[in-house]
Amino acid sequence: MSSDYNPPQDPLDIIHDDHELLIVNKPAGLLSVPGKGEHLADCLLSRIQTVFPQGLLVHRLDRDTSGVMVFALTRHAQRHLGLQFEKRMTQKTYVARVLGRLEPKVGTVDLPLIVDWENRPLQKVCHATGKAAQTGYRVMRYGDDETRVRLTPKTGRSHQLRVHMLALGHPILGDPFYAKGAALEDHPRLMLHSEELRVKHPDGGATHKFRAKAPF
Repeated sequence: MSSDYNPPQDPLDIIHDDHELLIVNKPAGLLSVPGKGEHLADCLLSRIQTVFPQGLLVHRLDRDTSGVMVFALTRHAQRHLGLQFEKRMTQKTYVARVLGRLEPKVGTVDLPLIVDWENRPLQKVCHATGKAAQTGYRVMRYGDDETRVRLTPKTGRSHQLRVHMLALGHPILGDPFYAKGAALEDHPRLMLHSEELRVKHPDGGATHKFRAKAPF
């Protein structure tokens, strides 16, 4: 687990912006929000606020995950979007590359998760005290000892997709927390990308779909 933080310096990749919403394609390796300490101050939120000073946080992606994130540009939008995430009204779709041949081709992982206190920030499956967590998956295609899969989380637990794939015996390639050996070392990044997000617009309530193609 490397503590080195050298975030990419790519310019902001803005997918959409209007009077309420800002949709950005987050690069892998960049924190969503500041960490503890000056060396972890650089993050997507602070970069956004240099261009959109009114930008407000709604949700997060793990540092190592890339893809679609929504930010609010008004307090009204922040409340509206926050409730959508809280009540699971948003639809999120991820693309991942995992170790081995994932079978069956379609399924749902329903395993409760809790923080692994002795190994924070890792999470683990715990049927006694874990919080409910569900992830749907659908295989896209098979490769050489790997599977490209589309993941649709029904809940939003920390590291949910990463731990659920590990629990199936198919860790996400390049995962610095949960992959080992060649599954970790042969890949330059975590092979997990937030491909699509559907939200209701705070102004009028119409559903909007935002996408960013996986860079791997």
